[in-house]
Amino acid sequence: MKLLSIVIPSYNSEDYIEHCVESLLVGGEDVEIIIVDDGSVDRTGEIADAYAARYPSIIRAVHQENGGHGEAVNAGIRNASGLYFKVVDSDDWVDGEAYHQVLATLKELSGGNTVLDMLISNFVYEKEGAKRKKVMKYTGTLPENRIFGWNDAKHFRKGQYILMHSVIYRTQLLRECGLELPKHTFYVDNLFVYVPLPHVKNMYYLNVDFYRYFIGRDDQSVNEKVMIQRIDQQIKVNKMMVEAVDLWKLPNRRLRKYMFNYLEIITVVSTIMLIRSGTRENLEKKRELWKYLKEYDIRLFWHLRNGIMGQAMNLPGKGGRKISVAAYKISQKVVGFN
Repeated sequence: MKLLSIVIPSYNSEDYIEHCVESLLVGGEDVEIIIVDDGSVDRTGEIADAYAARYPSIIRAVHQENGGHGEAVNAGIRNASGLYFKVVDSDDWVDGEAYHQVLATLKELSGGNTVLDMLISNFVYEKEGAKRKKVMKYTGTLPENRIFGWNDAKHFRKGQYILMHSVIYRTQLLRECGLELPKHTFYVDNLFVYVPLPHVKNMYYLNVDFYRYFIGRDDQSVNEKVMIQRIDQQIKVNKMMVEAVDLWKLPNRRLRKYMFNYLEIITVVSTIMLIRSGTRENLEKKRELWKYLKEYDIRLFWHLRNGIMGQAMNLPGKGGRKISVAAYKISQKVVGFN
């Protein structure tokens, strides 16, 4: 059994996938790299096959009909033989030195008496044109260099979230919690992190800048204009998160608070994108989203609605919408998201 399975969901990635794969090969035989060619129409599939032929004990190429990012991750989970599981998008890469530390830590912990469910490390926003690179760290919030549980985690600051880039899950945990990401849907990385969290008991935070998250391409799914075009998919994921976990039933208070905050930020992003678009149709979708929340879970609705961001996103009239956008822009600068 391999120590770590890394899946690379790939669609028309011929221009940058080699950079991604080369950064991962540094892990050697401890790692299994699964390149999922998600119905690409460029040379991505060829490149994947060439790598698999060159490194048969490390790299596997999986070819499938186009199913979107989520279905590529699903294929990775189905095919993974590693003890742990990581997703690395085809336009991103990892830092070699941090990578070695991650593997050494996983190896050490896998031989211990306590089963590790999740390893968290830092990620770096490799933002196009940015002079200063923002690093997402968890220092001061998560204990370092020891296994810990939710009760040991301190308050997460606004904007300090565990994202797909920072997490490595135990493969079996992903299977046991029944994680199945929807096809042909963007923004499923939120579900990937969120749905398994209630099943996580033991965590470890390694304070290294491991994952390099490239941000700034015009066609990226996190580009604001693209997000507005795909707003129905953002809303779909938002609703799936609401329905995936009954937060009120989570016994651990700190986990519950973290998951409420995470759901809040996703709902805020959905809301602000609908406001930003400025169309009558999307303002109606905003009303529908909050109506859905009210009808699905009235307690959750008021919890989200009465938070600072919830209040800022639901100010009445045109003037209220301008204030909502201003609040969002301030939080963008503070948090550093796109």
